[in-house]
Amino acid sequence: MMRDLIYIQLVAFLIVSGCATNNGSQDIPDRPEKLVFPELKYEPPVGADYRVQLKGGPVAYLVPSTELPLVSISISVRTGKYVVPRGKEGLAAAAGGLLASAGTKGRTAEALQERLAFLAARLGSSVGENSGSVSLNMLSKDLDEGMAILREVLTEPRFQQDRLDLFKTQQLSGMKQRNDDSRGLEGRNLLRLGYGEHFFRNWLPTKASIESLTQDDLKAFHRDWFHPANFVVAVSGDFERADMTARLEKLFAKWPFKGKPARAVPTNKTFAKPGIYFVNKDVNQGRVTILLNGITRDNPDYYAIQVMNDILGGGGFTSRITNRVRSDEGLAYSAYSVFPGGTYFSRTFVAGFQSKSRTVLYATSIVLEEIRKIAATGVTDKEMATAKNSFIQTFPQAFATKGQVAGTFAGEEFTGRGKVDPAYFKNYRAKVAAVTKADVQRVAKKYLNPAKVVILITGNKQEILKGHPDHPIKLQTLSKGPLTDLPLRDPFTLKPLK
Repeated sequence: MMRDLIYIQLVAFLIVSGCATNNGSQDIPDRPEKLVFPELKYEPPVGADYRVQLKGGPVAYLVPSTELPLVSISISVRTGKYVVPRGKEGLAAAAGGLLASAGTKGRTAEALQERLAFLAARLGSSVGENSGSVSLNMLSKDLDEGMAILREVLTEPRFQQDRLDLFKTQQLSGMKQRNDDSRGLEGRNLLRLGYGEHFFRNWLPTKASIESLTQDDLKAFHRDWFHPANFVVAVSGDFERADMTARLEKLFAKWPFKGKPARAVPTNKTFAKPGIYFVNKDVNQGRVTILLNGITRDNPDYYAIQVMNDILGGGGFTSRITNRVRSDEGLAYSAYSVFPGGTYFSRTFVAGFQSKSRTVLYATSIVLEEIRKIAATGVTDKEMATAKNSFIQTFPQAFATKGQVAGTFAGEEFTGRGKVDPAYFKNYRAKVAAVTKADVQRVAKKYLNPAKVVILITGNKQEILKGHPDHPIKLQTLSKGPLTDLPLRDPFTLKPLK
């Protein structure tokens, strides 16, 4: 009897559940593109709400949060490899990397790392092409000691000799492999073609420049550039605004040296003449990069260019280059384009892929075909909607965490856009939404001129030039410019090998 009762109840439950499921399924579209989402309502934060002008000189962005008992401090520094004198290439990376890891005047490197480990704190530093950074992440209960250590590192770095020796050994070891990897060969030649041999982005370390580095060089670099007038600070985490302001002013007070004023980032780049440039490397796949001179991010066409590039090759599997080269033809695992807006100087448009040697020329012809096509015939309504929605819907991710809020606004302060265009984030989505199909076709015609392309091919030249038997492509159809062989370079001197 009990068993029959349970059976009846179970059948009744399944019937009711099935009815509920069937009723609900009527509201579910049969295709994902038919899904309708509510309008995204989001207002970005305002930088001025977090901005503090410290008495010690720097501007700081303070974004409190009580979610976790942690504090993150990040200091951006107006310096970079561009301030390093020729013959000392590698100095910026050495000073930046060793600042936080090679001890202080009062602590050996080992003692410093041991104390940080005890505090469960992370301290890091680096110097790149056009900026430096020092960061500290710690428990909020350890703010007093953590910021005291940060002051030591910023004002009295030791640059311990054995750590400098290790850095130099690692650099020289890495140099040995410069010609081993086609990706590295491609990257270095891309920079030379896109920015010019003498532009600071191409000031690469050599064996001689690394071996010449001394503790005094690192200390001089530090004293020249690491001072409060060159800092922009971002702080997020578990703190009170007034208390953190006082702590930061104490951190930067009575700086023991004056340093040099920030130096403008150079803009004297040059772009290679149109043509095909070959780096011969005996590998079974070829790497192709198609370059065009680009723009700065303050270009009035910036938003239209971003939408255009998303459709062309920046949008992953929804983009034309990816669909043609990877999905339709199966010629490459990754095929893409990027069209960034440079902060200080115009960046380079790049379309690229890696393919088997015999299909390199065919795949290149497809990418060039898509570049010509987007300028000639424009784009569809569906492509426009997909691209613009991608930018608009993902925009809030720039402020997803308190750390991102602080870091984003500090970055705007550092590069100057926060002052020049304080409403950038407020207006961003509206400017993307205002881009039309006519705008996209106009900028494609203006900036994607096939007659001006520079094509860099890295791979086995003999095999690549054979082409694919089913899709024979002549070099002359890819570019009217000359074919130039780029030499491999001595990994230690960077001088061309004969």
